[in-house]
Amino acid sequence: MKKIKLNILFILCCSASCCAQINLIKIVVQTNEMWWCGIINHGQLMPFSVVTKYSNDLLGNNEGNQVQPLLLSNKGRFIWSEEPFKFSVADGTISVTGLGIVDTGKAGKTLKEVQQYVRKKYFPADGKMPDTLLVTKPQYNTWIELNYNQNQQDVLKYAHAIIDNGLAPGVLMIDDTWQENYGVWDFYSKKFPDPKKMMDELHSLGFKVMLWICPFVSADSKEYRELSEKGALLKDSSNNGESLLVKWWNGFSAELDFTNPIAVNWFQGRLNYLQNMYGVDGYKLDAGDFEYYPPNLISMKKVTANEHSRLFATIGLKYPLNEYRACWKMGGKPLVQRLRDKAHNWVDIKTLIPDILLQGLVGYTYACPDMIGGGEIGSFWGNKNNLDQDLIVRSAQCHGLMPMMQFSVAPWRVLDSVHFDAIKKVIAVRNKFMPVIMELVRATATTGEPIVKYLEYVFPNQGLSTVNDQFLLGDNIMVAPMLESKNKTRIVRFPKLSKGKWMGDDGKIYKGGTTVEITVPLDRLPYFVVKEN
Repeated sequence: MKKIKLNILFILCCSASCCAQINLIKIVVQTNEMWWCGIINHGQLMPFSVVTKYSNDLLGNNEGNQVQPLLLSNKGRFIWSEEPFKFSVADGTISVTGLGIVDTGKAGKTLKEVQQYVRKKYFPADGKMPDTLLVTKPQYNTWIELNYNQNQQDVLKYAHAIIDNGLAPGVLMIDDTWQENYGVWDFYSKKFPDPKKMMDELHSLGFKVMLWICPFVSADSKEYRELSEKGALLKDSSNNGESLLVKWWNGFSAELDFTNPIAVNWFQGRLNYLQNMYGVDGYKLDAGDFEYYPPNLISMKKVTANEHSRLFATIGLKYPLNEYRACWKMGGKPLVQRLRDKAHNWVDIKTLIPDILLQGLVGYTYACPDMIGGGEIGSFWGNKNNLDQDLIVRSAQCHGLMPMMQFSVAPWRVLDSVHFDAIKKVIAVRNKFMPVIMELVRATATTGEPIVKYLEYVFPNQGLSTVNDQFLLGDNIMVAPMLESKNKTRIVRFPKLSKGKWMGDDGKIYKGGTTVEITVPLDRLPYFVVKEN
């Protein structure tokens, strides 16, 4: 394997918590070469080409979603670094500076060949899977319906409504404010008077239950005082070593230092307590964003902000029912990786396919495409009862043949019968393909092969690298959801096949290598299966 290191500058660089040399690498982008980088929230901006202008710095910045220190090209080239790096694409050149050694090379001549090489070398699959209920049944999250008023009565009401409206029980996630306070990880008794009884009832209905949790500790709690005395909290170098107060979306809080075994053991002890006391099944581990580890922090071990986030992510490996949104270098691990919160609009729905395809490409194969209809709560404030019904249906269709699908806004509450029936039809289509989906899920646990794939990945050199509104489930099922408001037709590009033709969900046969306009009524999720002659 050829490694390219050009113009190496031996410059001492003081980062948030570490020092290392910088390597400067320049790579000329070839004609017709396309590049993807491991910044999941920017999947819709890719691939990069010879005319692209883009730059980013991975140190302390995850753009609200998962990150992998990787760039890949459809000509078999790659860039990888174990440490964060800064890069730019401009004037037909990729320039990279990194805190550690930046490896570059070539493995094969296609996107698939180079992806197979780097995943085996840098983020191999470890043979384990998350709880498969996250895949086999829809997930339900209480965030949009209950927001900052999570409570026992309404959680049970939501769960019963799922079943009463003909949907199957699955994983139920109780979101933020179930707890007494941040770091006080126990049910708030005024809102959950009998959590054990609630958990037993949810289990009897057929649900497994996850709780939202984060690495923060409220500064006016006894837990804060105890953890501070034990040295388990991050400290502030600009405030005489006092505990660091981090500004996040819910105010200011102290933060656990996961480089310190005391903090790790305490946090895991609280999670285990919730399981043993109430029967909690797993956790949505949120707010591990790099920005919450600022340069003025002091930790037991000096590591980058990115590494602090990675250490938080390792907690979830102990719990098969897990979910993360912010991660660093956790490709190949049995962690569910949700796309960042998408707004309830027709702009954000178009990001679901490119972003989830990028997740699979860089190793985050157990992917969940946010919440159906959007999970960004600001989109729903003041508009909770007057939502775009078409958008919710089209969002569900986009989820339908992805690795997971997650509801939050209650479709039975906001949809009329026509739209709700369309939702149920999506679930029926998903159930039809569940054996295929589970086969791919089991395979990725050992191979790391993406579950959903770019057309370019399976059908290279056909000019399909920029197709971001279609995806492949495995190698021979192509999905083309409707992503436009009010539209009833869309264009579908059919890759050339060495043998066989494409057969649509409507029974029609389509020849490979063609571009066809199809009709997509509200209740249709277009998919096409390779059929041999």
